Amino acid sequence: MAVDAARSEEAFTSARATRVMAAACRAAGLDDTGAELIRLGENALFRLTSVPVIARVARGEEWLSTARTEVAVSRWLAGEGFPSARIIEDLEQPFLIDGHPVTFWHLILEGDRKATYGELGGVLRDLHSLTVPEGLVLPVFDPFDKQALRLDRAVIPDDDKVFLRKRWQELQYKYAELRFETPKGPVHGDAHVQNLMVDDQGRVILIDFEAFCYDHPEWDLMVTSVEHYSLGWQTDEQYAEFVGAYGRDLYDWDGYETLRGIQEFGMTTWLMQNVQEDEGTAAEYRRRIAGLRDDDGPRDWRPW
Repeated sequence: MAVDAARSEEAFTSARATRVMAAACRAAGLDDTGAELIRLGENALFRLTSVPVIARVARGEEWLSTARTEVAVSRWLAGEGFPSARIIEDLEQPFLIDGHPVTFWHLILEGDRKATYGELGGVLRDLHSLTVPEGLVLPVFDPFDKQALRLDRAVIPDDDKVFLRKRWQELQYKYAELRFETPKGPVHGDAHVQNLMVDDQGRVILIDFEAFCYDHPEWDLMVTSVEHYSLGWQTDEQYAEFVGAYGRDLYDWDGYETLRGIQEFGMTTWLMQNVQEDEGTAAEYRRRIAGLRDDDGPRDWRPW
């Protein structure tokens, strides 16, 4: 639903996202008074106070097809009874506001605990067992689809851009040589434990369908395996629960190192987009780019 599709070269900051969110709320007949920015990452997420709704603002019109996929996936999973985030059904979505796709979602009331890695493994096992209906057209997983835009727009030193472009090309060569042995199916595409929520009824709910696709399940195992083996973000016990629930450890596959490189590159360029927001983000980006420059060195990266 287009309201004003004019493109702007203004950087995607929290201030710009707030203006877009307010305009989208007016178009949707919602009250944005007191709306709170709760996250600025690939998207800006706002919690409305007038109604139990989350507004999701994408970075640019290039993400319009992605937003449409998110809406379609939410409707499909709801029909399957799968525990997942739900789109606001009585709105024609996505909206397109000043070149930014915007979607509205039911607020999930969080309970008193976070999801476990065992629960993540179980949710992924269940997701990968679903059959995608014929009417739902999903993209293949493309680990490089956003990198050119990120590098073009990033406010980082020129030598970092030169290094990242070279690394990007190297990873594409390695990716072309990957040989998967598993059948394709529904893949979340960004399957880390923060994309699970536990609601106030104790239900574990899958969120964030931006990277949802039809491809090999290894892409969903990549995230947690890299976080464990490369970054040390889980204990051995937590990772064992993940592997036990899903039934596979990706580290044992000969394509792991390539997926590790792709995952670490994506984690760095994702954060790179927001270096202008605050010094904490900029400092974490510097840690990550330093890690990419030393493949064999320890990673002191922090969750973000």
